[in-house]
Amino acid sequence: MKLAGMASNRGRNLLNIADRAPGGAEFAVVLTNDADAPVLEAAAERGIPTEVVERGDDESREAHEERVLDALADYDFDLVTLDGYMRILSETFIEGTPTTLNVHPSLLPNFPGMDTHEQVLEAGVKVTGCTVHVVDETVDGGPIVTQEPIPVFEGDDTEDLKERVLYEGEFTAYPRVVKWFAQDRVEVDWDDGTVDVEGDEGGDFPARRLVSDDRAADLRYGENPHQDAALYADTTVSEASVVHADQLNEGAKALSYNNYNDADGALNLIKEFDEPAAAVIKHTNPAGCATADSVAEAYGKALSTDPMSAFGGIVALNRECDTATAEQIIDSFKEVVVAPSYTDAALDVLFQKENLRVLEVNDNFEVTDTLTEKPLVGGRLVQERDTQHLTPEDLEVVTERQPTEEQLDSMLFAWHTLKHVKSNGILFAKGTETVGIGMGQVSRVDAVRLAAMKADEHAEGKDAEGAVMASDAFFPFPDGIEEAAKAGIEAVIQPGGSKNDESVIEAADEHDMTMVMTGQRSFRHD
Repeated sequence: MKLAGMASNRGRNLLNIADRAPGGAEFAVVLTNDADAPVLEAAAERGIPTEVVERGDDESREAHEERVLDALADYDFDLVTLDGYMRILSETFIEGTPTTLNVHPSLLPNFPGMDTHEQVLEAGVKVTGCTVHVVDETVDGGPIVTQEPIPVFEGDDTEDLKERVLYEGEFTAYPRVVKWFAQDRVEVDWDDGTVDVEGDEGGDFPARRLVSDDRAADLRYGENPHQDAALYADTTVSEASVVHADQLNEGAKALSYNNYNDADGALNLIKEFDEPAAAVIKHTNPAGCATADSVAEAYGKALSTDPMSAFGGIVALNRECDTATAEQIIDSFKEVVVAPSYTDAALDVLFQKENLRVLEVNDNFEVTDTLTEKPLVGGRLVQERDTQHLTPEDLEVVTERQPTEEQLDSMLFAWHTLKHVKSNGILFAKGTETVGIGMGQVSRVDAVRLAAMKADEHAEGKDAEGAVMASDAFFPFPDGIEEAAKAGIEAVIQPGGSKNDESVIEAADEHDMTMVMTGQRSFRHD
């Protein structure tokens, strides 16, 4: 679908649509009635043709619109999108163009006009929003296509409200409507003044959710074949995300519910590290993780932690995937590989595996999506994302033996990896690679035993002797330290805070271990 955009100032909604190309829609032209409008330069930077048609001092509205139509006549377009176009359009324009859309920064019919945000604040309402509507010859009238609710917070001023409605409301609602038109899903009934959108009738997986996520895909099934499932996307997230990743081998089967869940976990883990990093995830838990001088070396170290469990797992890299890494990945069965980019030669190698899904994410590994949610029956839990990232200065040495610099580095690597292990979690590491992981145990001492077993029986070319142990919560009793000593652990990082800390520290001293406390835990229960 081709669009004609019209704006009188910055045209941020038009530029947002241009950058996202919802439904494959592209701008044929952006027109303004102000030669100084910033949208001109921004559109030109995106390679979009521009037109300027200013209105003369004594020129009638209809005469000006005739000249606008003449300027647009040189372009092929299917839809007109307005964004702060500071002219009320007459029948002359509306009858001379295809459907024209506009976005208004309130939930129409409430608060029309140019002083919307002032009206909202004066009225004292708790919810405002935006409305995308089909334009008719009235002011802020015409059939409504979609609306997006936005909260009004105590202490808001007009600028706060303007920015929130734009970025959280208009930037979601306007591209959504353009996508619907591009998909030929919209029917406008001018007689009734209504708009119908095919597929927007509700059901178990509605096309729109109140939380402003949009259905991106129907999944084959959920965690199990008897469960229906769908993928919803938040299009405002700029952080690297598997939801918005490009699947480069289009012929491969689509990702499943479990694939998305595991790939998200793998990607979030390697975001922890600035150095080249690789992780292998199985059932949302790391089977191995490492950092090294190259991703190929990091992947080899991660895989060797538990190659048996890594079978059928998910691989994530925080650097471009090269041929050496790709060849290692296809050496055993993997479901998905996620990376910010791939060399052409690496893709040739990876595409040899018919159903290895190859995902390319953007390279923004900074946390921008700051909240996480867990749906419950009847509601949902919402919390801040666990973004803790410790440094040596955050650690308190509590034993007689002091850690070496190498042990401190290994402790921090182990701690930041352990954040992504299901609780109760214990992780053994040497240098910046895992050697054994005990996850999801109801007893902490059992998690230690599991990590030791993994290190001794499943790891290739490494073991627990002389390793660092990380625990995601305090040790309630010294038995976890006793088990770690049997495995050969020489250093421990843990939160502390147990009423039995003194006896736990005493046990570490008896076994000549060094122990540091973080003062904060890193539980992960989903």
